[in-house]
Amino acid sequence: MGQGLWRVARNQQLQQQGYSGQGYLTREDGRRIAVNNATNTSHRKQAQGGIDIYHLLKTRKSKEQEGFINLEMLPPELSFTILSYLNATDLCLASCVWQDLANDELLWQGLCKSTWGHCSIYNKNPPLGFSFRKLYMQLDEGSLTFNANPDEGVNYFMSKGILDDSPKEIAKFIFCTRTLNWKKLRIYLDERRDVLDDLVTLHNFRNQFLPNALREFFRHIHAPEERGEYLETLITKFSHRFCACNPDLMRELGLSPDAVYVLCYSLILLSIDLTSPHVKNKMSKREFIRNTRRAAQNISEDFVGHLYDNIYLSGHVAA
Repeated sequence: MGQGLWRVARNQQLQQQGYSGQGYLTREDGRRIAVNNATNTSHRKQAQGGIDIYHLLKTRKSKEQEGFINLEMLPPELSFTILSYLNATDLCLASCVWQDLANDELLWQGLCKSTWGHCSIYNKNPPLGFSFRKLYMQLDEGSLTFNANPDEGVNYFMSKGILDDSPKEIAKFIFCTRTLNWKKLRIYLDERRDVLDDLVTLHNFRNQFLPNALREFFRHIHAPEERGEYLETLITKFSHRFCACNPDLMRELGLSPDAVYVLCYSLILLSIDLTSPHVKNKMSKREFIRNTRRAAQNISEDFVGHLYDNIYLSGHVAA
């Protein structure tokens, strides 16, 4: 039986390679078999009641364009869906072939909002001659300028009417944008504490475990490489925001912003201790609980133990 199955599989393989009992098939015979197989597959799909995608994608302007799908011959919804997967560079190249489709405002609006989630201009009546394609180029230019000089980048956005001169609007723009250089952003926020204040309030830490909330915070607002006044400011703002988002939990655990501040510092030091290759004698769980409770006596031993487990398993809070 095994040999019979092997022969069937071998015959199918040879048939796919263009071989028959009398020898190799001609190119024309092989082409005829492939066409018949494709036709049979299409008929089976039609018989099953499914959408005939094969014939839809086979639509072409002329016979010379065989193998080339013309998006203009497809339904507009399908064409826009296909083009929406392209980035800005590829979409510009596609506009050389499908100018009307690739220049559609909906595509460029999607590109703008997926990269820069918030801009003041989104909520305004567009000026005469406005286009999202032009806006994309301006946003890209402004981001590059920001990554070279943050102040000049923000001034560029304001000069083009993209951002309002407001700390809250700048904070929303930073919070919803991932193209800004984090080192330049850290310098900018250190200088613009008013923007930093609004940026912190945009975070929602409700029902989050403290180490996970701290990780999310440092993903948006990167911690400095060294301890100092700016790090203390960040932890202080985070502690007050975390308590404001979890008032019931704070009452249940008996924690205050000052106690959360102590815990955050302990978590950062523990992260360095456990992840640094230069530290040979790692801090044990018992040592961490003892040291932390010395600084914050109202914290339960079980809660501090869970904090240690999280860092041990999930890694650094400010990596």
